[in-house]
Amino acid sequence: MNGYTVINSADNVAVALTSLAKGLDAAGGFPVELRDDIPAGHKFSLRRIPRGASVIKYGFPIGSALEDIPEGSHVHTHNTKTNLKGEIEYAYRPCFFPLPPPPARLEFAGYRRAGGEAGIRNEVWIIPTVGCVNETGRALEAAARERHPPASHFDGVRFFAHPYGCSQMGDDQSATQRILAGLASHPNAGGALILGLGCENNNITEFKKAFTGYDAARVRFLNIQDTEDELGAALALIGELVTLCEHDRREPFPADALRVGLKCGGSDGLSGITANPLLGKFSDSLLAAGGTTVLTEVPEMFGAETLLLNRCKDAAIFAQAADMINGFKRYYERHNQVIYENPSPGNKAGGITTLEDKSLGCVQKGGRGPVTGILRYGDRLREKGLNLLEGPGNDIVAVTALAAAHVHLILFTTGRGTPLGAPVPVIKVSTNTPLALRKKNWIDFDAGRVCADLTAADNLAAELYEQTLRTASGEIKTKNELNGFYDMAIFKNGITL
Repeated sequence: MNGYTVINSADNVAVALTSLAKGLDAAGGFPVELRDDIPAGHKFSLRRIPRGASVIKYGFPIGSALEDIPEGSHVHTHNTKTNLKGEIEYAYRPCFFPLPPPPARLEFAGYRRAGGEAGIRNEVWIIPTVGCVNETGRALEAAARERHPPASHFDGVRFFAHPYGCSQMGDDQSATQRILAGLASHPNAGGALILGLGCENNNITEFKKAFTGYDAARVRFLNIQDTEDELGAALALIGELVTLCEHDRREPFPADALRVGLKCGGSDGLSGITANPLLGKFSDSLLAAGGTTVLTEVPEMFGAETLLLNRCKDAAIFAQAADMINGFKRYYERHNQVIYENPSPGNKAGGITTLEDKSLGCVQKGGRGPVTGILRYGDRLREKGLNLLEGPGNDIVAVTALAAAHVHLILFTTGRGTPLGAPVPVIKVSTNTPLALRKKNWIDFDAGRVCADLTAADNLAAELYEQTLRTASGEIKTKNELNGFYDMAIFKNGITL
């Protein structure tokens, strides 16, 4: 290991793979003498970068120099600024790449649901129509778990709390309904109880207007204002659903039935070198097998969006994608916020300097496959292949949107670490080995091993693919499942009455 990497031959910065001390020079295998200490994940200049000139990483500008930057200097927020501005009129310049050969393993074991789709878990989900029933739902979950513990063919009872469903109107209420409907019909749920209060805007009668295409045999409804003993009534309904689940059995499904969400959170300067490219290789392999991946976090496409836009399969998909990206910029402007107020403090501490820097690493999770579908917030998947899903970078909102779109599980890369869960299993992939060793209770896969051997990426990607199919088959539980962490949050854009 050299201790650093130059990602693209056009780059004028290198990235430290481990912490580097001031003074290291070419005699020690370095291209320049370091003028500063360089923390792992951070950048140093390979040559002088004049004030106003572009800082190049991944072969693309990630910003411009605020001052003359001598060679061997630390390149970061103190001397680099973003080049990004407002809306862009994008031009479609198609650019496609061949997918790799299909991987060796082309099957996983899942539960067959109505319509023939697969589920990878067999749980009963309690979905509240309104936040007013959250405490009742939590009490119900605890009682149901005691009465119905996980068994060989049943994975348990889950309750998903949220604060909405009343005092909303228009697009906000519609978004809440779409997300809840997506969860309630998710194939990982062998049964769902819709728990309402009775007087809310999103009452069960109204909710049913948005809740379509579900298996009526596997769904129960209860307004708790209508019953004297809400816990007793709800437990009886859950008992019916658990009985159905206990008769389900796993069976083989082709890999083309698998749908995987791609997400990053707490990124660092190694995200675009280790973990995110591994997810990209995974995505290409699953696409080669006929499967589906979903990339979200639209604000973290800004500055790298053309790499995705030019891979849209046709002009119609390109137009939808461009409108989604500019639409998110308009959302920021409507609220008088800076479009490019990103990256986060943790991202910066980990070596990410500008949004371009973050985005060029982020979009690598989508690999090199063609973009086949665009999903608006709350939509469910319709197209196989690589889909782009409208949603913010916020981790909890994004993983919820992915679950509501009906991904079976999520691959989630992190450089800083997070215990976050989701309604579906989350495979946490660390960008660096120290994190994987320090937070073994959070991390499922260590992509930091790439730092020790940059040529090992293909083998690690194959290992990640195999682990993902084993997780889908129920052979492995993810850390969020073992910890009992199942987070969810709904995106809010409008007023509260």
